[in-house]
Amino acid sequence: QVQLVESGGGLVQPGGSLRLSCAASGSIRSMFVMGWYRQAPGKQRELVVVIHSGGSTNYADSVIGRFTISRDNAKNTVYLQMNSLKPEDTAVYYCNAVLSTITTQNAMNYWGKGTLVTVSS
Repeated sequence: QVQLVESGGGLVQPGGSLRLSCAASGSIRSMFVMGWYRQAPGKQRELVVVIHSGGSTNYADSVIGRFTISRDNAKNTVYLQMNSLKPEDTAVYYCNAVLSTITTQNAMNYWGKGTLVTVSS
């Protein structure tokens, strides 16, 4: 069984910063990709940023220059530093991981339960 646990969401004023964390635990064999998606009210879930095992990243255009992803491979943990936050960044942020376990050879997709980020004055 694999679990992704997010932390760090909350209320912040426009222009402020937040740092999200996501720790993966369980019978993990190989971690391929970790990252963040978000879903704003009334909208579809969208990619924020992912980081591959080799360190390459893919950012949504809307967060480039403001958000930074980092990863601790030893801890199977990913972080999202969010700066210069805007009201339109308000959403539930979901951690995502693509990994294989000790009982499966194929990579599978896992999701956390989400953490709410509200940007408002």
